[in-house]
Amino acid sequence: MTTITTDYYVRAVDLSDAAAVEAKLQALVHAKLDSVEALEAWLKRELECTLAIREVLSGHTIDFYRDTSSEAKKQIHMHDQTVIQPLLLKYGAELDKKFCECPYTKELDDGKYGQMKKVRATGLELFREENIPLQVKEQELVANYNELIGGLTAKWEGEDKPYPYVVAQMDSPDRTVREAAWRSVQEARKSIKPKVSAMMDELVALRHQIAVNAGFENYRDYVFREKNREYSVEDCYSFHNAVERHVIPAWDRLARQLQGVLGVDAYRPWDVTPCTLSKAPFETVHQLMDGVEKMLYATDSYFGDKFVHMRERGLLDLESRSGKAPGGFCDFLGYSKNTFVFANFSPSFFALIALLHEMGHAINGYLQVRDEYEWTDLRSEVAELYSHGMELLCLDKLGEFYRDEQSLKIAQREELHRSLNMLIGPLSGDLFQHWLYTNPNHTAEERDAKYLEILKRFGGHPVDYSGLETEASSAWIDSIHFIGYPFYNIEYAMSELGALQLLESYRKNPGEAIANYKRGASTDFNQSIAKIYEDTGVHFDFSDEAVLRVAKFAESVIEALG
Repeated sequence: MTTITTDYYVRAVDLSDAAAVEAKLQALVHAKLDSVEALEAWLKRELECTLAIREVLSGHTIDFYRDTSSEAKKQIHMHDQTVIQPLLLKYGAELDKKFCECPYTKELDDGKYGQMKKVRATGLELFREENIPLQVKEQELVANYNELIGGLTAKWEGEDKPYPYVVAQMDSPDRTVREAAWRSVQEARKSIKPKVSAMMDELVALRHQIAVNAGFENYRDYVFREKNREYSVEDCYSFHNAVERHVIPAWDRLARQLQGVLGVDAYRPWDVTPCTLSKAPFETVHQLMDGVEKMLYATDSYFGDKFVHMRERGLLDLESRSGKAPGGFCDFLGYSKNTFVFANFSPSFFALIALLHEMGHAINGYLQVRDEYEWTDLRSEVAELYSHGMELLCLDKLGEFYRDEQSLKIAQREELHRSLNMLIGPLSGDLFQHWLYTNPNHTAEERDAKYLEILKRFGGHPVDYSGLETEASSAWIDSIHFIGYPFYNIEYAMSELGALQLLESYRKNPGEAIANYKRGASTDFNQSIAKIYEDTGVHFDFSDEAVLRVAKFAESVIEALG
């Protein structure tokens, strides 16, 4: 039986003692701020307190995700969500008010504190006390979803297997096996679909009410303000259209080529996986970690050192097991200045790429650690640049897992195929959410129909779904983003444009590209997204011209691999 360690984070605060937590927050609220120096000292104390609390919150969440079957871990997590988070929301607003109304705030250097000023002003503007119980209920539903899908199994060869295991079988080069796995996954989804649909109904209603309470017409508009997005709703729609014009045709051409390679008359849903690879790149988690360690060292010694640091300190949980929440993520443990990578994928090409992706986030986190004041706003448009970028910087190192030249080319082609898809799939998810939250009174049937319509317009454009429309329309229930991280989709596509530019640079001058990556990942998050991209040697540009140029580059590299 697997021993799940819980000593990877610092318990600097006892969250079970809510009164003590509240006393710490009250002390900050009542502190005297009579000079710029006093304000800066207060900000440091506030940061230390916040990082300590949030590290324990993160640790408890990770503990629960690692073992959703544990009632004790679930209760600790739910205590955090129902008792501690409301305190943080309440006192967070009071602290924002104290900061924004302090006469010395305007004297703080914008180069060091500018982004924080903007974020805190927005938080104060949007705060409504009546939204606290709604936000608590929202997190309860997210926890229930993770518990439900974490325990999901699927039938395989007459046995109940963990859901990720059966998903991994869809990569098989044997089309009969792929189809059997795909249909087993659909049956597993079907078993929980009513519950997840009911959760989504409730989440949409809750989020709509949160937005209305804050004075917005819909949750979409509320989120754009909450995220302080540096682009508009109209910019998003323009991006959708540019990808449809320039990337979908390339996606269709590649699909026809793949269909020819597979020798199939119809390109079906079970043909869209990395099924041109002969087998999974590893069998055990140790093999995965050994190979990725070598890949990272071959790319840059700092990358390899940080991976070893995490591996030795129990900051990686990568094995698939029953009761573990699905998917993968990297969490920043700000108090101890560490990062934790969680992944739940059975041996597969995607599991390998997912680990490289999350290590990009981890490296970004470590490069953000500073000795001086280090408040950060981890905007996803920036964070995802370094995760996608790490995948592509390691593209030429896949030989650690694919030893012969032909297998290596196929693996590289699959990764580039994934990169091109990351310009498409996230926009499909983004457009789906625009519709969800600007039409909050929709029915479950209308939601499924809209998902299928958008899927066929984007990533599923070349796929034949004949007779499988019902199954395809419910695929959204697999995405934790729709449930737990609303409107966290388009950032993947924006950052993939930057990552492909980074690959283009790397192919010309590897040393310069890696230096740019590390410089950009180190840039103070108080800078604009465009400035951070510029420091990375790429452009934050998702115009029609930029999309066309990057799509042509990606397609040309894929075609060059044969």
